[in-house]
Parts: sequence; structure tokens; C-alpha cells
Amino acid sequence: MFTSKANKIFQEVIEEYHKIDTVDQPFKNPYGKDSLIEHLLYRKCWIDTVQWHYEDIIRDPQIDPVAALTLKRQIDASNQDRTDMVEYIDSYFLEKYKDVIVKDNATINTESPAWGIDRLSILALKVYHMNEEANRTDASEAHRKACQKKLDVLLEQRVDLSTAIDTLLNDIEKGDKYMKVYKQMKMYNDDELNPVLRSQK
Repeated sequence: MFTSKANKIFQEVIEEYHKIDTVDQPFKNPYGKDSLIEHLLYRKCWIDTVQWHYEDIIRDPQIDPVAALTLKRQIDASNQDRTDMVEYIDSYFLEKYKDVIVKDNATINTESPAWGIDRLSILALKVYHMNEEANRTDASEAHRKACQKKLDVLLEQRVDLSTAIDTLLNDIEKGDKYMKVYKQMKMYNDDELNPVLRSQK
């Protein structure tokens, strides 16, 4: 199943990131573009992993305001990268299934495959970090037990989400569902659409 591959790659990414565990470490994709979907999945989860840690840092109540503004800009750029990667992954599936004969009674899904994969990547990070909390030796037993309960729910959620994504891809392949992808068209980064940016041109 597709998500078995995706979940394995997401785990690889998260473990590789935590070997150094800094947001400014160099990125190297072990999958070449000849293995396109693996390449995209690895890059996507790396972006999510770095941003996860950006979000931790910016919540430090003692953070220097200038540093916080710089970090906010990095988070904005990361969000754009994340959206771009989702669209690249959907483009991969559009190309893969372009010759499928769509059945007359085919229906559309509420989200594209790549946005489901986006949630799966974030879920991998939640599982990793909740597992850390459930096994923290310096935390109370009550804390560990509470986190273990949350971890159990996250693991169940990963099974359900993986099943849903695999079912969607299978339905698309059979022509029972069809893909229709809408670009995000975010307005706040565009100096023609954001009135604050436009006013400074």
C-alpha cells in the first residue's frame, strides 16, 4: 500500500532530523528525482519537521522580539514551501492517473490525495514526539500515562488515515473517484493581493 511507503519515509526523515536536532542543519535528500514520489515525500516531511521545531522555538516567552520576527518570516516561507510540496505531490498523482477512465457515477473527494498525505506527515511528527513524552524519565508517572493514552489515539488515527488515503488512491485508480485539484491561491504573500504589501510598492 502507498501509505506503508509514506509512513516509512516519514519515520526516516524524523529520525534523521533528530540526529542533529537543529532547525538550521543542512538538508540532503537520499532519494533522487528518478524516484520521484519518494523524493517528494522525503522533502515534504523534512519541511514539516523543521517547521514543527520553528513552532516550538517561537513560543518561548523569553524570545527576543527581533529574533521572533525573523523566525515568523521563516515560518511563513516554510508554509509556502509546504503548500508547494503538496501541489507537487498532487501533480504526481494527476500524471499517474491521467489515463484512467473515470466512471459516469464517479465522485470527488473532500480533499486531494496530497492533502491527506500532508496530514499523515504531521501525524508522524505527533506520534514521534508524543512517544518521547510517554517515555520521558524526568516526567511524572501521571504525565507518562496521560501521554501514552494520547499516543494510543494517535496510532489509531494513523491507521485510519492511512486506510482512507489508500482507499482513495485505489478508488481513483479504478475510476470510482476522480481528482480535481485547486491551487491554494494564498493572498497574503502576493504583493498585488495583500493591500499592505501593495501599498508599499
